[in-house]
Amino acid sequence: MVTEIETDYLVIGAGATAMAFVDTLLTESSATVTIVDRYHQPGGHWTIAYPYVRLHQPSAMYGVNSRPLGENRVDRTGWNAGLYELAGAAEICGYFDQVMRQTFLPSGRVSYFPMAEYQGGGRFHLTTSGKEYQVKVRRKIVDTTYQSVTVPAMRAPEFPVAPGIPVVPPNELPAVREPHDRYVVVGAGKTGIDACLWLLEHGVAPADLTWIMPRAPWLIDRATVQPLPLRQAEDIAKEYGAKHEAIMGAESVPDLFTRLEAVGAVLRISPDDRPTAFRCATVSRAELEQLRKIDNVVRFGRVKRISETEIELDGGTVPTGPRVLHVDCTADAVKQLPVVPIFQGGLITLQSVRVCQPVFSAALIAHVEAAYPDEAEKNALCPVTPNPKTDADWLRFAISANAEQLRWAGNADIGAWMRTSRLHPDIAPPMPEDPAERAAFEQQGVAMARAQNAKLEELLHAHEAR
Repeated sequence: MVTEIETDYLVIGAGATAMAFVDTLLTESSATVTIVDRYHQPGGHWTIAYPYVRLHQPSAMYGVNSRPLGENRVDRTGWNAGLYELAGAAEICGYFDQVMRQTFLPSGRVSYFPMAEYQGGGRFHLTTSGKEYQVKVRRKIVDTTYQSVTVPAMRAPEFPVAPGIPVVPPNELPAVREPHDRYVVVGAGKTGIDACLWLLEHGVAPADLTWIMPRAPWLIDRATVQPLPLRQAEDIAKEYGAKHEAIMGAESVPDLFTRLEAVGAVLRISPDDRPTAFRCATVSRAELEQLRKIDNVVRFGRVKRISETEIELDGGTVPTGPRVLHVDCTADAVKQLPVVPIFQGGLITLQSVRVCQPVFSAALIAHVEAAYPDEAEKNALCPVTPNPKTDADWLRFAISANAEQLRWAGNADIGAWMRTSRLHPDIAPPMPEDPAERAAFEQQGVAMARAQNAKLEELLHAHEAR
């Protein structure tokens, strides 16, 4: 027997972006929502992430608009000391569960179906009982799974491994009860960084740690993405000006990164290794100091296979054995999928509008859905910005940020919404209070954004033509 239900919006998934979208939609409309999710609780990939994972950005910038995450506290100990707190997996899962149980469900406008498999066409079934449902959608289906996050625990290693050679996802590190002769971390993304820092924090000597780094990453200093009042207004303005000068003075992409590094806009792990990747990962200076203690960094490309005696990579081999624990951190967290329009008739496909800010993007998309009737205008306000992967993508990252400023500069509604959004903290130079000074400041910002984008486009064109 199939149970039929009706709803305004059918939301596929209950991960972070789904929760941010629904939260804003409930606040800004009278719509009803049905949420269908395969996991047992809200949070998406956070429900199966490695237990020591933490946000790479302050908790104050994550979650949903209606409820703060954390206590807006500055850490006093550890490698994040002096910066705003970073929520961990357990805290984030508990937070989303509270949002669901204390905000969404009591509204009387949300129906939530965990442990459910969506089959398409508004049809789903519960994996526990097999009960089937057919949903009549009055307005739109919202697909939050198109850019879903993949973590290592979701899949086996993508390279063959000989019998008896231990290869584990980072989730299993807290279960280690016997020391290994050596630890090999495979992957240089956020997960690889987290695994290295966890091992160092838990007593593994840097000499006993091997880091297979197919491509070195450019990193962001976490201190530069702290919201006010931790950073002073004059410091933000000074940093913005220094980055502007670095961009305008650059003669090539390598020269640009040399200049950006000199003013602290980007960091690298090894001074001797020119990074070729960029994924928006942030580190504190204390974490960077720890990562630089790892001398055995392997730069032979990707792992092809692990045999009983060696790790074979694209450009060489590394010895190994059964007493070596290999930590697979190679899952491509957010895949580079083809960009599709966010608004397409009866379908909303959540994607990033602001680079590396998925929850802010989802909340903004919900606001635009609730406030604007015209689909063409909605898509114009919410163009998709692909997630970065390479060093050259930093330029596209900056171009997108500037284009965002130019696109929304004259939109009083979007500006007012962002000023009240907790997911849009004050990390840009603050506006003057005086209306005349404010107008002049905005005009200067627009002029600088246009000049930067012209220069960045020129550098990108020359770089790609090589």
